[in-house]
Amino acid sequence: MARFHPLPVAAVDRLTDDSVALTFAVPAALREEFRHAPGQHLALRRVVDGTEIRRTYSICSPAPDPADPEGPRTLRVGVRLVDGGAFSTYALKEILAGDEVDVMTPAGRFTLDPAPGLYAAVVGGSGITPVLSIVTTLLAREPEARFCLIRSDRTAASTMFLEEVADLKDRYPERFQLVTALSREEQQAGLPTGRLDEERLTALLPALLPVDQVAGWFLCGPLGLVEGAERALRGLGVPRTRLHEEIFHVDTVAAPAVTTPAPAHSMVTARLDGRGGTWPVQDGESLLETVLRNRPDAPYACKGGVCGTCRAFLVSGEVRMDRNFALEPEETDAGYVLACQSHPATEKVELDFDR
Repeated sequence: MARFHPLPVAAVDRLTDDSVALTFAVPAALREEFRHAPGQHLALRRVVDGTEIRRTYSICSPAPDPADPEGPRTLRVGVRLVDGGAFSTYALKEILAGDEVDVMTPAGRFTLDPAPGLYAAVVGGSGITPVLSIVTTLLAREPEARFCLIRSDRTAASTMFLEEVADLKDRYPERFQLVTALSREEQQAGLPTGRLDEERLTALLPALLPVDQVAGWFLCGPLGLVEGAERALRGLGVPRTRLHEEIFHVDTVAAPAVTTPAPAHSMVTARLDGRGGTWPVQDGESLLETVLRNRPDAPYACKGGVCGTCRAFLVSGEVRMDRNFALEPEETDAGYVLACQSHPATEKVELDFDR
């Protein structure tokens, strides 16, 4: 069961003019709870004028070795400033070493279990954050693994974790390939200026590596970049099962048109942390909102259909999801839904957050 713990801030490192890395110290008693897979994220929480604000940020530090009985001593996340962002502004301008921040235990399925083989990633902007954890963990643990990182940023000055990625190149020159594209600045060497769209990636990727031999592709960043990279790779014959995606930014998307009327009165039954309850769904509420009114400990972070923290198994009934940028087709086929985006389509709906 995901839960929050106050963690002390061990360090605040400026990465660029608009981004920082926060390092949290993990007390010995909590290290097992904060054991994580490479690529997972943390939800951070603060309360402003009685209103709770949660945001998710990916862990950029390597995952602890499973053989290590203690778990992680520290956790590091990257935070980029968002215009008007209630939490990112706080992180960049107010958080200092020594402060305490409420941190949820790790979540997320954008992960890689280190194994031999060739892997690759296409990332944009802060999408480098979880991939940095993935590639650092992979190359350190698996000597027969190789990784190709194709990253896109606006300018060199806006590139997060520039030194950390350069260090990987120095440590693993034969196993780590780095390709950088800048959309607003000319480079002395490397790719010409411009965005990595579907057309460009379709031509570029086969020239960089044997696309059909890549065991796993990790696509992370803004929605447009991820969708363009997915279309390019599918067009090159890559099976969908080898594609792993995480969206870092989604512009406002209109909810799909409702083709069937919602029931006049609906009840949701939810099982959470071993306990269940049944409550009426108020008009216009998502199922998550209904559950939160009665169980404030229900897991969530972004409420935007992006992070997947509120994933639940649909035991019975039917729901309508407004949007989904977090669940893989296999998960929805298996019966999982995002509670924050789900509305009842039948009079009775039952969810299980514990599966």
